[in-house]
Amino acid sequence: MFVDQTKIYVKGGDGGNGMVAFRREKYVPNGGPAGGDGGKGADVVFEVNEGLRTLMDFRYQRHWKAPRGEHGMSKNQHGKNAKDMIVKVPPGTVVMDAETKEVIADLVENGQRAVIAKGGRGGRGNSRFATPTNPAPELAENGEPGQERDVVLELKLLADVGLVGFPSVGKSTLLSVVSSAKPKIAAYHFTTIVPNLGMVETEDNRSFVMADLPGLIEGASEGVGLGHQFLRHIERTRVIVHVIDMSAMEGRDPYEDYLTINKELEEYNLRLTERPQIIVANKMDMPEAEENLQKFKERLEEDFPIFPISALSRKGLRELLFAIADKVEQTPEFPLDHEEEETGINRVLYKHEADPDAFYITREPDGSFVISGEKVEKLFKMTNFQTEESIRRFARQLRGLGVDEALRKKGAKDGDTVKLLEFEFEFIE
Repeated sequence: MFVDQTKIYVKGGDGGNGMVAFRREKYVPNGGPAGGDGGKGADVVFEVNEGLRTLMDFRYQRHWKAPRGEHGMSKNQHGKNAKDMIVKVPPGTVVMDAETKEVIADLVENGQRAVIAKGGRGGRGNSRFATPTNPAPELAENGEPGQERDVVLELKLLADVGLVGFPSVGKSTLLSVVSSAKPKIAAYHFTTIVPNLGMVETEDNRSFVMADLPGLIEGASEGVGLGHQFLRHIERTRVIVHVIDMSAMEGRDPYEDYLTINKELEEYNLRLTERPQIIVANKMDMPEAEENLQKFKERLEEDFPIFPISALSRKGLRELLFAIADKVEQTPEFPLDHEEEETGINRVLYKHEADPDAFYITREPDGSFVISGEKVEKLFKMTNFQTEESIRRFARQLRGLGVDEALRKKGAKDGDTVKLLEFEFEFIE
């Protein structure tokens, strides 16, 4: 499993504002209320598109903001709801809240959808607030703010081809010359400690994903060396390309290397023996490589194709890549029985958050009190401060939440400054 990860900002559309409007009525001195409600803001919805393979588009556009709903109109006309913003993602995309690390959605099937940021509801017009004692209210709500959040997108990429072999047999060099991948290459063991991924394109315009996987050693199936960390990756590949140092420069026997690696794969999971395997005899430009290859062929019992190459000089690569592309086309994907157990993710489309705390009160060095919190800030944004009636309603809402009492407990006295977002007001006993 290989992870492509990126962080983006998403925001649901704000709801449209409700309207204050009146119509003339014979028995109502100021006319009857006729302000319509605002429309709902658009949701940001992620939808799986099986034609996408990477998260590349999100590296160029990191802000996704849905449109707001239409404002309410006179004659009790409701503003239009905004059309949801549909964002296409590749199958296998996991969406997590960047702050809490909570999984919001695990999108795996073509056409599957999940709401990532909800749009705000439309504000109510003044016709909604009419009562027998106040038949012509000059009161309307602004639209509810859309949900906004930073999210992390993770895409679990499945490699078509996995390069296996002992450390320092030339896997990283091979990947670097057949793709645009830039793996770390050095003449010591375990240069590769995480999988490197590259897109390979053949001369006849076929392509496949190749992974340079961390080197195996004897005992890997029991966790020695990189152990299970490596073997979990190889489970997901369709074709195994077994790279062998045919020069035997490090004093090991090529055929014994071959047996050791295959034994580790078999002991970890018998199903790995079902994978088609291609043997790559690397470093054929070195002395004694030809003689060693001949001995290897004589001892080999399996009917696996062998391709002698030199990754460094690029000799033999064309024929190798054609053979790999053929195998990939002929080999179906291998499903994993324990997929959910391994990822630890339940395939839930959308998980609603717990109710946030209504408000917090802090104090600044100048002695002023600062009110914050998702609920109280939402009430503030939905208040139309152009009318006295709306301001009085907002004050009642704060009192109902317990803000007044909390300020007193914090030491607020008559005349102290209280701040809420960009708004400042005096505390009055």
